[in-house]
Amino acid sequence: MDLHLKSALNDKQYIGASTIEGPVLIIAGAGSGKTRMITYRIAHMLEQGIPQSHILALTFTNKAAAEMAERVRDLTRAKLPKLTTSTFHAFGVMVLRAEISHLGYDNNFTIYDQADIMALIKNVVRELKIPLEEVDLYELNNLFSSIKTKRSVWTAETSQYREIYDEYLLHLKAYNAVDFDDLIMLPLRLFEEHPAVLEKYRSRFNYIMVDEFQDTSHAQYKMVLLLASEHRNICVVGDDDQSIYSWRGADYENLVNFERDFPEVTEIKLEQNYRSTGNILHAANSLIANNTKRKKKNLWTGTEHGRTIVLHHPEDDEQEAQFICSKIKELSFSHGLTYVDFGVLVRTNSLLSTLEQAFLQEQIPYTVSGGQSFFSRKEIKDVIAYMRLLTNPDDNMNFLRIINTPRRGIGRVSIESLRSYAKSHHLSLFSAVSKLAYDMNAPIRDRLRDTCREFTELIELYKSRLFSKRDMAKTIRNLVGDIDYRDHLISEHPDNERIVQWKMKNIEIFINMFERWEKNPDNLDPNIYEYLNRISLTTKDDNDKETGKVNLMTIHASKGLEFNTVFLAGVEDHIIPHARSIEEDEMNIEEERRLFYVAITRAQQSLYMTSCSQRKVMRELIDTIPSRFIEEIPQELITHEEADAESTPEQAVDFFAKLKAKLAT
Repeated sequence: MDLHLKSALNDKQYIGASTIEGPVLIIAGAGSGKTRMITYRIAHMLEQGIPQSHILALTFTNKAAAEMAERVRDLTRAKLPKLTTSTFHAFGVMVLRAEISHLGYDNNFTIYDQADIMALIKNVVRELKIPLEEVDLYELNNLFSSIKTKRSVWTAETSQYREIYDEYLLHLKAYNAVDFDDLIMLPLRLFEEHPAVLEKYRSRFNYIMVDEFQDTSHAQYKMVLLLASEHRNICVVGDDDQSIYSWRGADYENLVNFERDFPEVTEIKLEQNYRSTGNILHAANSLIANNTKRKKKNLWTGTEHGRTIVLHHPEDDEQEAQFICSKIKELSFSHGLTYVDFGVLVRTNSLLSTLEQAFLQEQIPYTVSGGQSFFSRKEIKDVIAYMRLLTNPDDNMNFLRIINTPRRGIGRVSIESLRSYAKSHHLSLFSAVSKLAYDMNAPIRDRLRDTCREFTELIELYKSRLFSKRDMAKTIRNLVGDIDYRDHLISEHPDNERIVQWKMKNIEIFINMFERWEKNPDNLDPNIYEYLNRISLTTKDDNDKETGKVNLMTIHASKGLEFNTVFLAGVEDHIIPHARSIEEDEMNIEEERRLFYVAITRAQQSLYMTSCSQRKVMRELIDTIPSRFIEEIPQELITHEEADAESTPEQAVDFFAKLKAKLAT
């Protein structure tokens, strides 16, 4: 392997990639080729004889981790099965799968997603006989996350919820489950309370790299500090100007903490931008210079100035969506762009629906990044869990998901008893329930025995029907009716019939999908196992590969991505900066400015911004004003375009000339 490090990288990237001993802090501006530098750095470490198993590279998205690993493999032309490139949370899972027994859990624990957590909190509230209308489940979830991650402490105002929190933790352990915060906090606890575990991972990972370091929380930084404080071979790469996740615990001041904890640090700045044109970069630099708490840097590019930034002023959000659709169609034709070249960014999820409706109407294929998969909706996961248990009654994870869905009066204490009984008799949980259902000598209450019998008979009945291979979809439809799932939804949402109807409609859509697949004549042997495997493998839609899909997403979701052309919608005060930030303090405004900076620097060639005169909020048209951030961009970089702007005769002639040429090919 010969990397030709000097010729492959610019001077600053070369220093970053070749400095592999001791602590290194790399300030990497937007579009400065940091991923290229990181992958060359890892490849260089391998070239220098450092074993792949000694390297740990951490980042924040699965996509970034996979891309990093793939690039290193391409550079080294090696498979590298022992190289660990991972998200923080995936690393936490790796540690917990091996070590969680030290904390009293089984290694085959379940990871609860947001829907599971909300359902569990609701269940705890009910068991404590607290009226649901007296608590805000969403606020409770946020509070519990803040308490668990030590972003908050109990106060006189919040201590009334402490009993719910304690029961929530007990329920998680009873179900042998962890939540998303546990994937960081429990490994940290293992490292702090079990020195042998810490030493095991310290001795394994002698070289640590952290990408997007400005997004680390206090707990994540502490985890890295514990692992690296002995060998001190740690490289962190970040940009305080792109720190946009304080709401989930990220603290860009970890850059300062790093310099304090590693005073011998080597600092390197990557300031050459390879992504954006000169005008886009000039706008971004001018904007972010208004933030006071930042490391000074000035991104530069060797490319041309490029087009000016277009600021369009539609009357309302419907005209805004129509403008974006029309412009995407025009640019894809006149500039030969495919749909995947476009990114449409918004500050908040509430702005997505009008844009989605316009894309559907104009038949523009799009994908909503970060949006919830259909198969991830709670009601669909519940039905799938029943299907999985019918095909494999020994599936403890899905048993625990549905034993109380709908509620059957089996509380935490009963679950703990069932798990204890199953473990002592070497049985799965369903086998334990089946045994207890008919064992009159078992030390359980009659009511629990009756519940066990009813559940066993339900599963056995539908299992036999499902495996008859006739009308499998109809069988699942009948099961949903027999368990009174609709009544379960009504009890979950007593004051919202629309949500109940929507969720039941989703279930019907799912069953209809199953039915179409089952009756497809191309399926020579349709069976439930094959369909469940298809669901497991359903991660993305690969249609429209040639032209791709427009990327519709929040600015937060766009972090780390780049597009030829970016549309930034809703550039208005109270949207960006967000109303909450305006009401609070200057630090919040600075984070909103960083968010706007991230949005601008996603664009490679063209940037369009839209600022409406009015916007529909809760069915009411509200007058709006342009974002204050627009004034922080040099006005010579912006072309203002009013709502009624029409094409010039020259543009029309050019358009038809290109149309004629395209039809002639």
